[in-house]
Amino acid sequence: MNDVALLPLLSAIAVGTFLLRFSFIFLYGRISLPQWLHRSMRFVPAAVLSALIFPALVIRNGALFLSPDNHRLVAGLLALAVAWKTK
Repeated sequence: MNDVALLPLLSAIAVGTFLLRFSFIFLYGRISLPQWLHRSMRFVPAAVLSALIFPALVIRNGALFLSPDNHRLVAGLLALAVAWKTK
């Protein structure tokens, strides 16, 4: 892809990303969500954080790596224990 075609593509992606994120800020408080959806939204940050961190802890070189030699997994489990203990 040449530079002439790349600039409009990147601009379109930037505008689309901005509009998607801005829509949540703009619509917050203007529409009312069902109570079940409002309650479930509390768990989104924890679910996203877990989905980002868990693969980094247990996957190495594209394979599942559950071993005491996996220092990332050991550190993650220790962090989990400290977070659970200290709330």
